[in-house]
Amino acid sequence: MKALLEQQASSPSCINSLSLINCCRHPQGFTLMEVAIVLVIVGLLSGGGITILSSQLELRRVRQTKVLLDEVREALIGFAVSQGRLPRPATSATVGAENPVACTSEALCTGFIPWSTLGVAKLDGFDKIIRYSVTPAFAGGGTGTALIDLSTSVATKTVQTRDGAGALTYQAGQLLCSMTSQCMPAVIFSHGKKNYGTGENGNVMADNSATNSDEDTNDSASFNFISRTPSNNTTFPGGEFDDLIIWLSPNILFNRMVAAGKLP
Repeated sequence: MKALLEQQASSPSCINSLSLINCCRHPQGFTLMEVAIVLVIVGLLSGGGITILSSQLELRRVRQTKVLLDEVREALIGFAVSQGRLPRPATSATVGAENPVACTSEALCTGFIPWSTLGVAKLDGFDKIIRYSVTPAFAGGGTGTALIDLSTSVATKTVQTRDGAGALTYQAGQLLCSMTSQCMPAVIFSHGKKNYGTGENGNVMADNSATNSDEDTNDSASFNFISRTPSNNTTFPGGEFDDLIIWLSPNILFNRMVAAGKLP
């Protein structure tokens, strides 16, 4: 009997039968691992996953913008070391050379970075043109060609922030700027993801909030700006905020110019 069973098991018909059984036991299709991967992907693409990916993308854009602002600041110092003054803002939203006309007021010395003149990126991480405000006396003065003078040039830009109670305090500069208490020569900033800004082709982006008073201030500012921790709180003083602000220190600027022989 045993020999008969072994003979049947080794016969072609039996082998085919066993193969068929094995085939049925292991059908061709998705493995459990493949199904699990698909389920994970579907989970990521739904609700929470989309939110996480969106947040990561926004953080990357913020980091990119901070790097770009730092590069602009370094380029401004390099320009001053070379030319003895800081550049004026760009001619327009589409012409990146510094404005050839002297800027004789704080408002006229506020606009877009002169990206072509400086050789830097035009747009921040949110595809908005990087903003720039410079003290007139540091950007050629009334003639447009006057050099920075340690005995007469007074930096005028200030930056405020808000304390835990929401009160404004000075973060850079002070209420009165003078030769002995210099404020900041220049401010560079991004409007962030939301509200305000100008696109590459000069298209102005709307302010879609009625509670973001600190962002309102920065959009129209020419000498006093506000820098805060990003917030979506509409009830906090100043409202929601995502602007990114940096400034050029007078001490760093002066030291670099002295080292280059542009200042005594």
